[in-house]
Amino acid sequence: MFQTIFVVAVLLLLVKPLGSYMFRVYQGERTFLSIILRPFEGLIYRIAGVNSEEEMGWKRYLLSLLLFNLVLIFSLFLILIFQQILPLNPRHFTGFKWDLAFNTAASFVTNTNWQAYAGEEQASYFTQMAGLAVHNFLSAATGMTVVIAFIRGFARRRTDLLGNFWVDMTRSTLYILMPIATLAALLLASQGVIQNFSDYKKVSLVQQEDYNKPKVDAGGKTVLDSVGKPLLDKTTVKDVTIPMGPVASQEAIKTLGTNGGGFFNANSAHPFENPTPLTNIAEILLILMIPAALTYTFGLMVGNTRQGWTILGIMLFIFLLAFGAVQYMEQGGNPLITKLGVHGVNMEGKEVRFGMAGTSLFTVATTGTSCGAVASMHSSFTPLGGAIPLTLMLLGETVFGGVGSGLYTMLAFAIIAVFVSGLMIGRTPEYLGKKIEVREMWLSLVTILSAGIVVLIFSGIAVATYAGVSSISNPGPHGISEILYAFASMANNNGSAFAGLNADTTFYNILGGLAMLIGRYVPIAAVIAMAGSLASKKYVPPSLGTLPTDKLPFAIWLTLVLFIVGALTFFPSMALGPIVEHLMMLGGA
Repeated sequence: MFQTIFVVAVLLLLVKPLGSYMFRVYQGERTFLSIILRPFEGLIYRIAGVNSEEEMGWKRYLLSLLLFNLVLIFSLFLILIFQQILPLNPRHFTGFKWDLAFNTAASFVTNTNWQAYAGEEQASYFTQMAGLAVHNFLSAATGMTVVIAFIRGFARRRTDLLGNFWVDMTRSTLYILMPIATLAALLLASQGVIQNFSDYKKVSLVQQEDYNKPKVDAGGKTVLDSVGKPLLDKTTVKDVTIPMGPVASQEAIKTLGTNGGGFFNANSAHPFENPTPLTNIAEILLILMIPAALTYTFGLMVGNTRQGWTILGIMLFIFLLAFGAVQYMEQGGNPLITKLGVHGVNMEGKEVRFGMAGTSLFTVATTGTSCGAVASMHSSFTPLGGAIPLTLMLLGETVFGGVGSGLYTMLAFAIIAVFVSGLMIGRTPEYLGKKIEVREMWLSLVTILSAGIVVLIFSGIAVATYAGVSSISNPGPHGISEILYAFASMANNNGSAFAGLNADTTFYNILGGLAMLIGRYVPIAAVIAMAGSLASKKYVPPSLGTLPTDKLPFAIWLTLVLFIVGALTFFPSMALGPIVEHLMMLGGA
Protein backbone atom coordinates (compact mmCIF):
# COMPACT_ATOMS: atom_id res chain seq x y z
CA MET A 1 0.00 0.00 0.00
CA PHE A 2 2.75 2.43 0.99
CA GLN A 3 4.75 1.63 -2.15
CA THR A 4 1.78 2.33 -4.42
CA ILE A 5 0.80 5.53 -2.60
CA PHE A 6 4.42 6.70 -2.75
CA VAL A 7 4.74 6.12 -6.52
CA VAL A 8 1.43 7.89 -7.28
CA ALA A 9 2.29 10.81 -4.96
CA VAL A 10 5.73 11.34 -6.51
CA LEU A 11 4.23 11.06 -10.00
CA LEU A 12 1.62 13.74 -9.24
CA LEU A 13 4.29 16.00 -7.71
CA LEU A 14 6.29 15.75 -10.96
CA VAL A 15 3.37 16.57 -13.28
CA LYS A 16 3.25 20.34 -12.86
CA PRO A 17 6.98 21.23 -12.86
CA LEU A 18 7.85 18.84 -15.69
CA GLY A 19 4.73 19.79 -17.66
CA SER A 20 5.53 23.50 -17.27
CA TYR A 21 9.13 22.90 -18.32
CA MET A 22 8.07 21.04 -21.48
CA PHE A 23 5.61 23.84 -22.27
CA ARG A 24 8.45 26.39 -22.17
CA VAL A 25 10.68 24.13 -24.28
CA TYR A 26 8.10 23.75 -27.06
CA GLN A 27 7.18 27.43 -26.93
CA GLY A 28 10.84 28.27 -27.51
CA GLU A 29 11.12 30.10 -24.19
CA ARG A 30 14.26 30.19 -22.05
CA THR A 31 14.74 27.44 -19.48
CA PHE A 32 17.40 26.81 -16.86
CA LEU A 33 19.22 24.60 -19.40
CA SER A 34 19.12 27.15 -22.22
CA ILE A 35 22.47 28.71 -21.34
CA ILE A 36 24.11 25.31 -21.85
CA LEU A 37 22.01 23.80 -24.63
CA ARG A 38 21.12 26.77 -26.88
CA PRO A 39 24.56 26.78 -28.58
CA PHE A 40 24.25 23.04 -29.30
CA GLU A 41 20.71 23.52 -30.60
CA GLY A 42 21.85 26.24 -32.97
CA LEU A 43 24.78 24.13 -34.13
CA ILE A 44 22.46 21.23 -34.96
CA TYR A 45 20.26 23.52 -37.07
CA ARG A 46 23.27 24.90 -38.95
CA ILE A 47 24.69 21.44 -39.68
CA ALA A 48 21.29 20.11 -40.79
CA GLY A 49 20.43 23.23 -42.79
CA VAL A 50 17.25 23.84 -40.81
CA ASN A 51 15.64 27.27 -40.56
CA SER A 52 14.31 27.17 -37.01
CA GLU A 53 12.03 30.17 -37.62
CA GLU A 54 10.18 28.52 -40.51
CA GLU A 55 6.96 26.66 -39.69
CA MET A 56 5.30 23.86 -41.65
CA GLY A 57 1.79 23.00 -42.76
CA TRP A 58 0.47 19.59 -41.77
CA LYS A 59 1.40 17.86 -45.04
CA ARG A 60 5.02 19.00 -44.90
CA TYR A 61 5.23 18.21 -41.19
CA LEU A 62 3.95 14.69 -41.80
CA LEU A 63 6.17 14.15 -44.86
CA SER A 64 9.25 15.23 -42.89
CA LEU A 65 8.36 12.80 -40.10
CA LEU A 66 7.74 9.86 -42.43
CA LEU A 67 10.90 10.40 -44.50
CA PHE A 68 13.01 10.78 -41.36
CA ASN A 69 11.61 7.56 -39.90
CA LEU A 70 12.11 5.74 -43.21
CA VAL A 71 15.81 6.68 -43.16
CA LEU A 72 16.01 5.53 -39.52
CA ILE A 73 14.49 2.13 -40.34
CA PHE A 74 16.86 1.60 -43.27
CA SER A 75 19.95 2.65 -41.28
CA LEU A 76 19.09 0.37 -38.34
CA PHE A 77 18.39 -2.50 -40.74
CA LEU A 78 21.91 -2.10 -42.18
CA ILE A 79 23.49 -1.99 -38.70
CA LEU A 80 21.75 -5.25 -37.78
CA ILE A 81 22.61 -7.00 -41.05
CA PHE A 82 26.31 -6.00 -40.97
CA GLN A 83 26.80 -6.22 -37.22
CA GLN A 84 29.72 -8.65 -37.59
CA ILE A 85 31.96 -6.10 -39.37
CA LEU A 86 31.16 -3.19 -37.06
CA PRO A 87 33.15 -2.26 -33.92
CA LEU A 88 32.38 -3.02 -30.24
CA ASN A 89 31.55 -6.66 -30.87
CA PRO A 90 33.72 -8.58 -28.36
CA ARG A 91 31.60 -11.74 -28.70
CA HIS A 92 31.88 -11.67 -32.52
CA PHE A 93 28.13 -11.93 -33.04
CA THR A 94 27.08 -12.46 -36.65
CA GLY A 95 24.55 -10.22 -38.39
CA PHE A 96 20.81 -10.69 -37.99
CA LYS A 97 18.95 -12.68 -40.64
CA TRP A 98 17.01 -10.37 -42.95
CA ASP A 99 13.50 -11.02 -41.59
CA LEU A 100 14.61 -10.57 -37.97
CA ALA A 101 16.52 -7.40 -38.95
CA PHE A 102 13.37 -6.01 -40.62
CA ASN A 103 11.25 -6.84 -37.59
CA THR A 104 13.77 -5.33 -35.15
CA ALA A 105 14.29 -2.16 -37.22
CA ALA A 106 10.54 -1.63 -37.51
CA SER A 107 10.22 -2.37 -33.80
CA PHE A 108 12.72 0.15 -32.44
CA VAL A 109 11.93 2.97 -34.87
CA THR A 110 8.20 2.71 -34.08
CA ASN A 111 8.80 2.89 -30.29
CA THR A 112 7.56 -0.71 -29.99
CA ASN A 113 10.79 -2.49 -29.00
CA TRP A 114 9.32 -5.93 -29.57
CA GLN A 115 12.25 -8.35 -29.41
CA ALA A 116 12.21 -11.70 -31.19
CA TYR A 117 15.84 -12.26 -30.17
CA ALA A 118 17.88 -12.54 -26.96
CA GLY A 119 19.89 -9.33 -26.61
CA GLU A 120 22.86 -10.79 -24.73
CA GLU A 121 23.16 -13.66 -27.25
CA GLN A 122 22.73 -11.83 -30.57
CA ALA A 123 23.31 -8.03 -30.29
CA SER A 124 26.77 -6.43 -30.10
CA TYR A 125 27.54 -3.40 -27.94
CA PHE A 126 27.59 -1.23 -31.07
CA THR A 127 24.15 -2.51 -32.09
CA GLN A 128 22.80 -1.94 -28.58
CA MET A 129 24.13 1.64 -28.43
CA ALA A 130 24.38 3.14 -31.92
CA GLY A 131 21.43 1.12 -33.13
CA LEU A 132 18.90 0.48 -30.39
CA ALA A 133 19.59 3.12 -27.71
CA VAL A 134 19.80 5.93 -30.29
CA HIS A 135 16.44 4.93 -31.71
CA ASN A 136 15.00 4.83 -28.21
CA PHE A 137 15.64 8.59 -28.12
CA LEU A 138 14.42 9.33 -31.63
CA SER A 139 11.27 7.19 -31.55
CA ALA A 140 10.25 8.77 -28.23
CA ALA A 141 10.93 12.26 -29.59
CA THR A 142 8.82 11.45 -32.66
CA GLY A 143 5.78 10.64 -30.50
CA MET A 144 6.28 13.85 -28.53
CA THR A 145 6.44 15.98 -31.68
CA VAL A 146 3.17 14.48 -32.93
CA VAL A 147 1.22 15.28 -29.77
CA ILE A 148 2.66 18.81 -29.67
CA ALA A 149 1.59 19.38 -33.29
CA PHE A 150 -1.86 18.02 -32.40
CA ILE A 151 -2.19 20.34 -29.41
CA ARG A 152 -1.18 23.30 -31.59
CA GLY A 153 -4.09 22.36 -33.83
CA PHE A 154 -6.44 23.06 -30.91
CA ALA A 155 -4.55 26.13 -29.69
CA ARG A 156 -4.17 27.96 -33.03
CA ARG A 157 -6.82 29.65 -35.15
CA ARG A 158 -7.21 30.17 -38.89
CA THR A 159 -3.72 28.98 -39.82
CA ASP A 160 -2.25 26.03 -41.67
CA LEU A 161 1.01 26.02 -39.65
CA LEU A 162 1.78 23.47 -36.95
CA GLY A 163 5.40 24.30 -36.08
CA ASN A 164 8.66 22.86 -37.41
CA PHE A 165 9.16 19.09 -37.16
CA TRP A 166 12.96 19.34 -37.02
CA VAL A 167 12.85 21.93 -34.24
CA ASP A 168 10.36 19.89 -32.22
CA MET A 169 12.50 16.74 -32.64
CA THR A 170 15.67 18.54 -31.61
CA ARG A 171 14.12 20.17 -28.55
CA SER A 172 12.41 16.94 -27.44
CA THR A 173 15.72 15.10 -27.51
CA LEU A 174 18.11 17.83 -26.35
CA TYR A 175 16.11 19.56 -23.61
CA ILE A 176 13.88 16.77 -22.26
CA LEU A 177 15.02 13.23 -22.99
CA MET A 178 18.80 13.55 -22.74
CA PRO A 179 19.05 15.46 -19.42
CA ILE A 180 16.54 13.20 -17.61
CA ALA A 181 18.04 10.02 -19.12
CA THR A 182 21.54 11.08 -18.03
CA LEU A 183 20.45 11.57 -14.41
CA ALA A 184 18.44 8.33 -14.52
CA ALA A 185 21.42 6.35 -15.86
CA LEU A 186 23.60 7.62 -13.01
CA LEU A 187 20.93 6.67 -10.47
CA LEU A 188 20.54 3.18 -11.94
CA ALA A 189 24.30 2.64 -12.12
CA SER A 190 24.59 3.63 -8.45
CA GLN A 191 22.21 0.78 -7.59
CA GLY A 192 24.09 -1.88 -9.52
CA VAL A 193 22.88 -1.61 -13.13
CA ILE A 194 26.07 -2.42 -15.03
CA GLN A 195 27.75 -0.03 -17.50
CA ASN A 196 30.92 -1.26 -19.19
CA PHE A 197 32.52 -2.44 -22.43
CA SER A 198 34.02 -5.57 -20.89
CA ASP A 199 33.91 -8.96 -22.55
CA TYR A 200 31.59 -11.50 -20.94
CA LYS A 201 32.90 -13.00 -17.68
CA LYS A 202 33.45 -16.72 -17.15
CA VAL A 203 32.88 -17.48 -13.47
CA SER A 204 33.36 -20.76 -11.59
CA LEU A 205 30.34 -22.05 -9.71
CA VAL A 206 30.58 -22.51 -5.95
CA GLN A 207 28.95 -25.90 -6.45
CA GLN A 208 28.98 -27.78 -9.75
CA GLU A 209 25.63 -28.77 -11.27
CA ASP A 210 24.82 -32.11 -12.93
CA TYR A 211 21.94 -32.62 -15.35
CA ASN A 212 20.90 -34.84 -18.25
CA LYS A 213 21.02 -33.33 -21.71
CA PRO A 214 19.45 -34.86 -24.87
CA LYS A 215 22.06 -36.33 -27.20
CA VAL A 216 22.19 -34.79 -30.71
CA ASP A 217 23.74 -35.99 -33.96
CA ALA A 218 26.05 -34.09 -36.32
CA GLY A 219 23.03 -32.40 -37.91
CA GLY A 220 21.75 -31.13 -34.57
CA LYS A 221 18.80 -33.56 -34.36
CA THR A 222 17.92 -35.34 -31.12
CA VAL A 223 19.03 -39.01 -31.07
CA LEU A 224 16.23 -41.41 -30.08
CA ASP A 225 16.36 -44.90 -28.62
CA SER A 226 14.46 -47.95 -29.88
CA VAL A 227 11.18 -46.83 -28.30
CA GLY A 228 11.44 -43.27 -29.57
CA LYS A 229 12.67 -41.61 -26.38
CA PRO A 230 15.61 -39.18 -26.43
CA LEU A 231 18.98 -40.57 -25.42
CA LEU A 232 20.43 -38.55 -22.55
CA ASP A 233 24.01 -37.60 -21.71
CA LYS A 234 25.04 -36.65 -18.20
CA THR A 235 26.49 -33.15 -18.26
CA THR A 236 28.40 -31.37 -15.52
CA VAL A 237 28.42 -27.58 -15.35
CA LYS A 238 31.38 -26.10 -13.45
CA ASP A 239 31.24 -22.49 -14.63
CA VAL A 240 28.85 -19.96 -16.18
CA THR A 241 29.26 -17.04 -18.56
CA ILE A 242 27.92 -13.75 -17.23
CA PRO A 243 27.06 -11.13 -19.89
CA MET A 244 28.40 -7.59 -19.61
CA GLY A 245 27.74 -4.34 -21.49
CA PRO A 246 26.67 -0.67 -21.39
CA VAL A 247 23.30 -1.34 -19.78
CA ALA A 248 22.48 1.64 -17.51
CA SER A 249 22.55 4.14 -20.39
CA GLN A 250 20.10 2.06 -22.42
CA GLU A 251 17.91 1.16 -19.43
CA ALA A 252 17.35 4.84 -18.64
CA ILE A 253 16.04 5.85 -22.06
CA LYS A 254 14.17 2.58 -22.62
CA THR A 255 11.98 3.39 -19.61
CA LEU A 256 11.91 7.19 -19.92
CA GLY A 257 10.93 7.03 -23.59
CA THR A 258 8.37 4.25 -22.96
CA ASN A 259 10.38 2.10 -25.35
CA GLY A 260 10.89 -1.13 -23.43
CA GLY A 261 13.61 -2.98 -25.34
CA GLY A 262 15.74 -4.86 -22.85
CA PHE A 263 19.51 -5.22 -23.07
CA PHE A 264 18.93 -8.77 -21.83
CA ASN A 265 16.31 -11.29 -22.86
CA ALA A 266 14.76 -11.23 -19.38
CA ASN A 267 14.32 -7.44 -19.73
CA SER A 268 13.69 -5.57 -16.46
CA ALA A 269 13.39 -8.86 -14.59
CA HIS A 270 17.17 -9.23 -15.05
CA PRO A 271 19.22 -8.17 -11.99
CA PHE A 272 21.68 -6.26 -14.20
CA GLU A 273 18.79 -4.13 -15.56
CA ASN A 274 16.68 -3.82 -12.43
CA PRO A 275 18.61 -4.96 -9.36
CA THR A 276 16.75 -3.52 -6.36
CA PRO A 277 13.28 -2.46 -5.20
CA LEU A 278 14.50 1.15 -5.48
CA THR A 279 15.39 0.74 -9.17
CA ASN A 280 12.02 -0.94 -9.69
CA ILE A 281 10.22 2.14 -8.33
CA ALA A 282 12.54 4.47 -10.24
CA GLU A 283 11.85 2.68 -13.53
CA ILE A 284 8.09 2.77 -12.92
CA LEU A 285 8.31 6.54 -12.38
CA LEU A 286 10.50 6.97 -15.47
CA ILE A 287 7.90 5.11 -17.55
CA LEU A 288 5.01 7.27 -16.31
CA MET A 289 6.49 10.74 -15.79
CA ILE A 290 6.52 12.21 -19.33
CA PRO A 291 3.10 10.82 -20.40
CA ALA A 292 1.58 12.16 -17.16
CA ALA A 293 3.30 15.57 -17.38
CA LEU A 294 2.28 16.03 -21.03
CA THR A 295 -1.33 16.36 -19.85
CA TYR A 296 -0.34 19.54 -17.97
CA THR A 297 1.63 20.76 -21.00
CA PHE A 298 -1.56 20.21 -23.00
CA GLY A 299 -3.60 22.28 -20.52
CA LEU A 300 -1.10 25.15 -20.66
CA MET A 301 -0.96 25.17 -24.47
CA VAL A 302 -4.76 25.29 -24.88
CA GLY A 303 -5.08 27.90 -22.12
CA ASN A 304 -7.07 25.74 -19.68
CA THR A 305 -5.10 23.55 -17.27
CA ARG A 306 -8.31 21.94 -16.00
CA GLN A 307 -8.57 20.17 -19.35
CA GLY A 308 -5.20 18.56 -18.70
CA TRP A 309 -6.07 17.60 -15.12
CA THR A 310 -9.28 15.97 -16.35
CA ILE A 311 -7.40 13.79 -18.83
CA LEU A 312 -4.82 12.93 -16.17
CA GLY A 313 -7.57 12.00 -13.72
CA ILE A 314 -9.09 9.54 -16.20
CA MET A 315 -5.71 7.96 -16.87
CA LEU A 316 -4.93 7.66 -13.17
CA PHE A 317 -8.36 6.18 -12.37
CA ILE A 318 -8.03 3.40 -14.96
CA PHE A 319 -4.41 2.83 -13.95
CA LEU A 320 -5.30 2.28 -10.28
CA LEU A 321 -8.33 0.17 -11.25
CA ALA A 322 -6.09 -2.08 -13.37
CA PHE A 323 -3.47 -2.28 -10.62
CA GLY A 324 -6.11 -3.30 -8.09
CA ALA A 325 -7.46 -5.96 -10.46
CA VAL A 326 -4.02 -7.50 -11.13
CA GLN A 327 -3.16 -7.42 -7.44
CA TYR A 328 -6.47 -9.06 -6.50
CA MET A 329 -6.19 -11.82 -9.11
CA GLU A 330 -2.59 -12.70 -8.29
CA GLN A 331 -3.02 -12.33 -4.54
CA GLY A 332 -5.79 -14.93 -4.64
CA GLY A 333 -3.46 -17.53 -6.09
CA ASN A 334 -4.21 -20.39 -8.46
CA PRO A 335 -6.76 -22.97 -7.16
CA LEU A 336 -5.03 -25.77 -9.08
CA ILE A 337 -1.73 -25.01 -7.35
CA THR A 338 -3.55 -24.78 -4.01
CA LYS A 339 -4.80 -28.35 -4.52
CA LEU A 340 -1.17 -29.46 -4.64
CA GLY A 341 -0.69 -28.07 -1.15
CA VAL A 342 0.94 -24.76 -2.14
CA HIS A 343 -1.09 -21.98 -0.59
CA GLY A 344 -0.82 -18.20 -0.93
CA VAL A 345 -0.27 -15.73 -3.74
CA ASN A 346 0.61 -16.73 -7.28
CA MET A 347 4.36 -16.03 -7.30
CA GLU A 348 4.95 -18.03 -10.49
CA GLY A 349 6.88 -15.81 -12.92
CA LYS A 350 7.31 -13.01 -10.35
CA GLU A 351 10.54 -11.49 -9.03
CA VAL A 352 10.73 -12.12 -5.28
CA ARG A 353 12.96 -9.07 -4.73
CA PHE A 354 10.09 -6.80 -5.85
CA GLY A 355 7.22 -8.65 -4.18
CA MET A 356 3.67 -8.94 -5.45
CA ALA A 357 2.77 -5.23 -5.24
CA GLY A 358 5.96 -4.06 -6.98
CA THR A 359 5.40 -6.64 -9.70
CA SER A 360 1.73 -5.70 -10.21
CA LEU A 361 2.59 -1.99 -10.30
CA PHE A 362 5.32 -2.51 -12.90
CA THR A 363 3.03 -4.73 -14.99
CA VAL A 364 0.28 -2.12 -15.16
CA ALA A 365 2.74 0.74 -15.76
CA THR A 366 4.48 -0.99 -18.63
CA THR A 367 1.33 -2.16 -20.46
CA GLY A 368 -0.75 0.95 -19.72
CA THR A 369 2.00 2.89 -21.44
CA SER A 370 3.55 1.69 -24.67
CA CYS A 371 6.72 0.71 -22.83
CA GLY A 372 6.83 -3.08 -22.96
CA ALA A 373 9.58 -3.48 -20.38
CA VAL A 374 8.65 -6.37 -18.11
CA ALA A 375 9.73 -7.21 -14.56
CA SER A 376 7.74 -10.47 -14.54
CA MET A 377 6.50 -13.08 -16.99
CA HIS A 378 2.91 -12.15 -17.89
CA SER A 379 2.19 -15.63 -19.25
CA SER A 380 2.57 -16.99 -15.71
CA PHE A 381 -0.18 -14.79 -14.30
CA THR A 382 -3.59 -16.23 -13.57
CA PRO A 383 -5.84 -16.09 -16.67
CA LEU A 384 -7.70 -12.93 -15.60
CA GLY A 385 -4.54 -11.46 -14.09
CA GLY A 386 -2.88 -11.79 -17.49
CA ALA A 387 -6.00 -10.38 -19.16
CA ILE A 388 -5.49 -7.00 -17.45
CA PRO A 389 -2.22 -6.03 -19.20
CA LEU A 390 -3.72 -7.36 -22.44
CA THR A 391 -6.80 -5.16 -21.92
CA LEU A 392 -4.68 -2.08 -21.21
CA MET A 393 -2.96 -2.52 -24.57
CA LEU A 394 -6.22 -3.18 -26.39
CA LEU A 395 -7.61 0.10 -25.03
CA GLY A 396 -5.13 1.79 -27.36
CA GLU A 397 -2.36 2.50 -24.84
CA THR A 398 -4.30 5.46 -23.43
CA VAL A 399 -3.71 4.82 -19.71
CA PHE A 400 -0.82 7.31 -19.70
CA GLY A 401 0.25 5.63 -22.92
CA GLY A 402 3.52 6.16 -24.75
CA VAL A 403 5.31 9.49 -24.68
CA GLY A 404 3.02 11.55 -26.89
CA SER A 405 1.08 8.65 -28.38
CA GLY A 406 -0.96 8.05 -25.23
CA LEU A 407 -2.19 11.62 -25.05
CA TYR A 408 -3.01 12.01 -28.74
CA THR A 409 -4.96 8.72 -28.69
CA MET A 410 -6.85 9.86 -25.58
CA LEU A 411 -7.67 13.17 -27.29
CA ALA A 412 -9.00 11.23 -30.29
CA PHE A 413 -11.28 9.35 -27.88
CA ALA A 414 -12.31 12.71 -26.38
CA ILE A 415 -13.31 13.98 -29.83
CA ILE A 416 -15.47 10.89 -30.36
CA ALA A 417 -17.03 11.33 -26.90
CA VAL A 418 -17.83 14.97 -27.70
CA PHE A 419 -19.23 14.04 -31.11
CA VAL A 420 -21.54 11.37 -29.66
CA SER A 421 -22.73 13.69 -26.89
CA GLY A 422 -23.41 16.37 -29.51
CA LEU A 423 -25.63 13.95 -31.41
CA MET A 424 -27.54 13.26 -28.20
CA ILE A 425 -28.44 16.91 -27.63
CA GLY A 426 -28.89 17.77 -31.31
CA ARG A 427 -26.17 20.37 -31.84
CA THR A 428 -22.79 20.59 -33.54
CA PRO A 429 -20.23 19.29 -31.05
CA GLU A 430 -17.33 21.46 -29.92
CA TYR A 431 -14.09 20.61 -28.18
CA LEU A 432 -11.69 23.26 -26.86
CA GLY A 433 -13.38 25.94 -28.93
CA LYS A 434 -13.24 24.03 -32.23
CA LYS A 435 -16.25 22.55 -34.01
CA ILE A 436 -15.94 18.80 -34.46
CA GLU A 437 -17.20 17.88 -37.91
CA VAL A 438 -17.18 14.84 -40.17
CA ARG A 439 -13.48 15.11 -41.08
CA GLU A 440 -12.35 15.14 -37.45
CA MET A 441 -14.68 12.28 -36.62
CA TRP A 442 -13.33 10.05 -39.40
CA LEU A 443 -9.72 10.83 -38.54
CA SER A 444 -10.39 10.10 -34.85
CA LEU A 445 -11.88 6.74 -35.80
CA VAL A 446 -8.81 5.92 -37.88
CA THR A 447 -6.60 6.89 -34.93
CA ILE A 448 -8.28 4.65 -32.38
CA LEU A 449 -9.40 1.71 -34.54
CA SER A 450 -6.50 1.10 -36.94
CA ALA A 451 -4.41 -0.81 -34.38
CA GLY A 452 -7.44 -2.84 -33.26
CA ILE A 453 -8.30 -3.83 -36.82
CA VAL A 454 -4.69 -4.96 -37.36
CA VAL A 455 -4.81 -7.01 -34.13
CA LEU A 456 -7.99 -8.85 -35.12
CA ILE A 457 -7.06 -9.50 -38.75
CA PHE A 458 -3.46 -10.55 -38.08
CA SER A 459 -4.45 -12.71 -35.09
CA GLY A 460 -7.08 -14.38 -37.29
CA ILE A 461 -4.46 -15.10 -39.96
CA ALA A 462 -2.10 -16.56 -37.33
CA VAL A 463 -4.77 -18.80 -35.80
CA ALA A 464 -5.90 -20.03 -39.23
CA THR A 465 -2.45 -20.97 -40.58
CA TYR A 466 0.08 -23.62 -39.69
CA ALA A 467 2.88 -21.03 -39.65
CA GLY A 468 0.98 -19.17 -36.94
CA VAL A 469 -0.11 -21.99 -34.64
CA SER A 470 3.13 -23.99 -34.95
CA SER A 471 4.85 -21.35 -32.78
CA ILE A 472 2.44 -21.87 -29.86
CA SER A 473 3.89 -23.77 -26.91
CA ASN A 474 0.58 -23.93 -25.01
CA PRO A 475 -2.31 -25.15 -27.23
CA GLY A 476 -5.84 -24.20 -26.25
CA PRO A 477 -7.14 -20.88 -24.91
CA HIS A 478 -3.71 -19.94 -23.51
CA GLY A 479 -2.32 -20.27 -27.02
CA ILE A 480 -5.04 -17.92 -28.26
CA SER A 481 -3.96 -15.46 -25.56
CA GLU A 482 -0.32 -15.78 -26.69
CA ILE A 483 -1.18 -14.83 -30.27
CA LEU A 484 -3.67 -12.10 -29.31
CA TYR A 485 -1.20 -10.62 -26.82
CA ALA A 486 1.62 -10.66 -29.40
CA PHE A 487 -0.31 -8.72 -32.05
CA ALA A 488 -1.89 -6.41 -29.45
CA SER A 489 1.61 -5.63 -28.25
CA MET A 490 3.02 -5.06 -31.72
CA ALA A 491 0.12 -3.14 -33.28
CA ASN A 492 -0.18 -0.86 -30.23
CA ASN A 493 3.60 -0.36 -30.19
CA ASN A 494 3.99 -1.81 -26.70
CA GLY A 495 6.60 -4.52 -27.17
CA SER A 496 5.99 -6.72 -24.14
CA ALA A 497 5.53 -10.43 -24.74
CA PHE A 498 3.22 -13.00 -23.15
CA ALA A 499 5.98 -15.63 -23.47
CA GLY A 500 5.44 -19.10 -24.82
CA LEU A 501 5.24 -17.95 -28.45
CA ASN A 502 8.22 -18.57 -30.73
CA ALA A 503 8.16 -15.22 -32.51
CA ASP A 504 11.48 -15.55 -34.35
CA THR A 505 10.03 -17.09 -37.49
CA THR A 506 9.70 -15.55 -40.93
CA PHE A 507 5.90 -15.54 -40.51
CA TYR A 508 5.86 -13.59 -37.25
CA ASN A 509 8.81 -11.36 -38.14
CA ILE A 510 7.18 -10.13 -41.36
CA LEU A 511 3.58 -9.98 -40.11
CA GLY A 512 4.70 -8.45 -36.82
CA GLY A 513 6.84 -5.83 -38.58
CA LEU A 514 3.86 -4.81 -40.72
CA ALA A 515 1.64 -4.65 -37.61
CA MET A 516 4.10 -2.30 -35.91
CA LEU A 517 4.43 -0.02 -38.94
CA ILE A 518 0.67 0.21 -39.51
CA GLY A 519 -0.06 0.62 -35.80
CA ARG A 520 2.41 3.51 -35.56
CA TYR A 521 2.17 5.53 -38.76
CA VAL A 522 -1.50 5.27 -39.73
CA PRO A 523 -2.63 6.90 -36.44
CA ILE A 524 0.20 9.46 -36.70
CA ALA A 525 -0.90 10.44 -40.22
CA ALA A 526 -4.51 10.75 -39.04
CA VAL A 527 -3.55 12.83 -35.99
CA ILE A 528 -1.40 15.29 -37.93
CA ALA A 529 -4.06 15.64 -40.65
CA MET A 530 -6.60 16.31 -37.90
CA ALA A 531 -4.25 18.88 -36.35
CA GLY A 532 -4.11 20.71 -39.67
CA SER A 533 -7.89 20.68 -39.96
CA LEU A 534 -8.37 21.99 -36.41
CA ALA A 535 -5.74 24.71 -36.76
CA SER A 536 -7.54 26.13 -39.80
CA LYS A 537 -10.84 26.54 -37.90
CA LYS A 538 -11.97 29.65 -36.11
CA TYR A 539 -12.49 29.73 -32.36
CA VAL A 540 -16.06 29.11 -31.19
CA PRO A 541 -16.69 30.64 -27.74
CA PRO A 542 -18.56 28.39 -25.29
CA SER A 543 -22.30 28.91 -24.88
CA LEU A 544 -25.07 27.47 -22.71
CA GLY A 545 -25.27 24.42 -25.00
CA THR A 546 -21.54 23.69 -24.90
CA LEU A 547 -20.57 20.49 -23.13
CA PRO A 548 -18.03 21.35 -20.38
CA THR A 549 -15.11 18.99 -21.01
CA ASP A 550 -13.16 19.86 -17.87
CA LYS A 551 -15.69 18.55 -15.36
CA LEU A 552 -16.47 15.19 -13.74
CA PRO A 553 -19.50 14.23 -15.93
CA PHE A 554 -17.41 14.42 -19.09
CA ALA A 555 -14.58 12.48 -17.41
CA ILE A 556 -17.05 9.70 -16.58
CA TRP A 557 -18.49 9.78 -20.11
CA LEU A 558 -15.04 9.63 -21.73
CA THR A 559 -14.08 6.69 -19.49
CA LEU A 560 -17.24 4.86 -20.56
CA VAL A 561 -16.50 5.53 -24.23
CA LEU A 562 -13.04 4.02 -23.77
CA PHE A 563 -14.42 0.85 -22.24
CA ILE A 564 -17.37 0.58 -24.66
CA VAL A 565 -15.14 0.83 -27.75
CA GLY A 566 -12.69 -1.66 -26.23
CA ALA A 567 -15.43 -4.11 -25.24
CA LEU A 568 -17.21 -3.98 -28.61
CA THR A 569 -13.95 -4.50 -30.47
CA PHE A 570 -12.23 -7.18 -28.46
CA PHE A 571 -14.64 -9.01 -26.12
CA PRO A 572 -15.18 -11.99 -28.48
CA SER A 573 -11.41 -12.48 -28.76
CA MET A 574 -10.93 -12.13 -25.01
CA ALA A 575 -13.73 -14.65 -24.44
CA LEU A 576 -11.87 -17.25 -26.51
CA GLY A 577 -8.62 -16.69 -24.62
CA PRO A 578 -8.28 -15.62 -20.98
CA ILE A 579 -11.99 -15.87 -20.05
CA VAL A 580 -12.31 -19.48 -21.28
CA GLU A 581 -9.00 -20.32 -19.61
CA HIS A 582 -10.25 -18.86 -16.31
CA LEU A 583 -13.43 -20.95 -16.48
CA MET A 584 -11.36 -24.05 -17.26
CA MET A 585 -9.12 -23.31 -14.27
CA LEU A 586 -12.13 -23.00 -11.97
CA GLY A 587 -13.40 -26.31 -13.40
CA GLY A 588 -10.14 -28.03 -12.50
CA ALA A 589 -8.65 -28.30 -16.01
